[in-house]
Amino acid sequence: MDAAEFDEFYATSFRRVTGQVYAMIGDLDEATDCTQEAFARAWAHRRKLDRAEYPEAWVRTTAHRLAVSRWRRRKRGERSPDRALQPVGTTGAVDESHVALVAALRQLPEAQRQALVLHHIADLPVQQVAAEVGVPEGTIKARLSRGRAALAALLADEPGLAGGGATRA
Repeated sequence: MDAAEFDEFYATSFRRVTGQVYAMIGDLDEATDCTQEAFARAWAHRRKLDRAEYPEAWVRTTAHRLAVSRWRRRKRGERSPDRALQPVGTTGAVDESHVALVAALRQLPEAQRQALVLHHIADLPVQQVAAEVGVPEGTIKARLSRGRAALAALLADEPGLAGGGATRA
């Protein structure tokens, strides 16, 4: 891949990959940073990407792995040296500035969230999602089914959505 091809690849893929990583991790700034870093790494490996069947999948996977690594590093830095003395942690409330869908996605298990994002947001077929994640197609189908059901239940609880939520008297 030469410089012009890479520039075109970047221009057509950056926003889409950033949106997909954002949906997986729920933090737009972190998703943007990780996607930029992934494209920088892609530039360094552009000759390998020439032979890659799906260079966008390579960048998306790299960006997601970077986000997970950053999250782990941040969590390690936040804990005290003696974890046994730490108070029991509680999860914070969902940030209401996020879109309801992203907030609901964040509540799903990572495997379900990843399958849903890759299939429905990245618009990849089940076969390609399975190849990218490294699990059988049946596993992806099960994750999609369970994830959609869980997502529907979570979104039905959101006030203001059509057909969902409790009405107040």
